[in-house]
Amino acid sequence: MVEKKTTRQAIASEKPTTTVSGGTAVSEQTPANRIYKSRLFEMIFSDKRELLNLYNAVNRTHYTDPELLTVNTLRNAIYMAMHNDISFLIDSRLSLYEHQSTYSPNLPLRYLLYVSELYAGMTKDENIYGNERVRIPPPRFLVFYNGRQKRPERQELYLSDLFEIPEETPWLELKAVVLNINRGYNQPIMDACRTLRGYTDFTARVRDYAEKMPLNEAVERAITECIQEGILAEFLSLHRAEAKKVTLYEYDEEKHMRMIREEGRTEGRIEGLILSSLDDRLPKERILEKLMKLFDLKPEEAEEYFEEFQSETKK
Repeated sequence: MVEKKTTRQAIASEKPTTTVSGGTAVSEQTPANRIYKSRLFEMIFSDKRELLNLYNAVNRTHYTDPELLTVNTLRNAIYMAMHNDISFLIDSRLSLYEHQSTYSPNLPLRYLLYVSELYAGMTKDENIYGNERVRIPPPRFLVFYNGRQKRPERQELYLSDLFEIPEETPWLELKAVVLNINRGYNQPIMDACRTLRGYTDFTARVRDYAEKMPLNEAVERAITECIQEGILAEFLSLHRAEAKKVTLYEYDEEKHMRMIREEGRTEGRIEGLILSSLDDRLPKERILEKLMKLFDLKPEEAEEYFEEFQSETKK
């Protein structure tokens, strides 16, 4: 049944103010329902050794000293609807890594906001209005995707693809590379980074088991098996409770977003039925009957939808 809303009202929320200091965004007002918990991906690769291994695997480099990394991840940048997972400097280059279980063509725009905040923090003591150049590290934007939707092994997304008016030679551009890290994809990177392969294996097990048993049991089984089989064994052994909590949260969040998208599609079909029925001059009673039958709505819900979309035709 469609929970008409209520859901739309719940999605809307007040945007808190955010201040930035030294490349780190700090929320001044954070409603409880907008606090962003650490992601499992972020937890695992917050270890500099693991992050360096991931960087080497992606770039085919061979750095060995984790202290070469300077991590400068944005935290609690609520006004951007999320914080970026990991950003860091190495060899005078800025890398921004994001994990996504849901594909979005808007990733280049989000990255533009992220990198703007990072550059603002890096140059806060520089004279950007002076005659001398202010040097900034060149950025690279990488997304690790392991969602359910089938996606290519590698995909390049461009900021210019979001412009309302296409431009042959954009004056502003940003490229984000999306790597599919589901099982069977980007095997050379998986072979070079055992931890990334383990992360993929663990999340795949959670999804598989969640189809057959309660989510709590599915996560517990996946953790136990991975530890026994040497998959993320050290991390899961040391952080078992927190990893379980974060995994449960992520899975619920992913499910919630799928429900919201499905609700949006359902409302679109309801609106289409009402408008087409009005065009066909069907009586209100007949339209309400069709709504209740096709969408499993209660009489008062069907009435509310009808009044809303009928009123839009009169504007």
